[in-house]
Amino acid sequence: RNQLTMKLFTTIIVSSCLATQAFGVSPVISKTNGLSKPALVTHKSPLRQKNAADVSPLFRDPTITRGGAIPGVQAYSDALDSKPITMKALTSLVGWFLGDLLAQIFIAGGPIDYKRLASLSFFGFIYHGPSGHYFYNWLDKQIPGTDAIPVFSKVAIDQIIWCPIFMSVFFTYLGLVNGDSLSVIGSKIKNDLFTACQGSWKVWPIVHLINFKFVSNKWRIPYINAVQIAFNMFLSLLGSKKA
Repeated sequence: RNQLTMKLFTTIIVSSCLATQAFGVSPVISKTNGLSKPALVTHKSPLRQKNAADVSPLFRDPTITRGGAIPGVQAYSDALDSKPITMKALTSLVGWFLGDLLAQIFIAGGPIDYKRLASLSFFGFIYHGPSGHYFYNWLDKQIPGTDAIPVFSKVAIDQIIWCPIFMSVFFTYLGLVNGDSLSVIGSKIKNDLFTACQGSWKVWPIVHLINFKFVSNKWRIPYINAVQIAFNMFLSLLGSKKA
């Protein structure tokens, strides 16, 4: 069990690092003024800059920077602006789908439970994406800014208040999908809620310090899902455990 836990949290940390790099919160090299004098950009996330075309690998303009952007990212960015709830719901659907699929293949060892895979994917679509959209919009409105006090306040609210609510909804949803009685669902929440929150508290405070400090509101759900693919492996295993 300890080896399984270490594998999960190692995967989560690696996912966090990759997401951090992808969304431009790590130092990057700008080559807009020629290849001979690269400039190290450390002061501001590309997602917070007015023109990120020359510094972020997600958005760089091929007319400015060699290599161009990752295909489809600009279209995805435009869709986040025009249909934010729908796109965040679909992003969470993909994140939860991949998280449970990887858990079933590499941790549980298969065979794939397609009902469970569909149930968790739908949870990402129907609840995780939309609720995250409204919650983080509300949080950013109530506590604006990226200084230390606003950032730590947001992390505390997210983990102390939002995390138990989210986990309770997660276990209730799974119970209803499985046809469990309210007493069984209540027992599941009683037995596993604290374990789920403990797992969250070991990972998400660090992830959200980066999130609230560097990532703009628009990109919070995509960033979270990039990390949560690994964390969802933990949740899918915990959620499939009998009460």
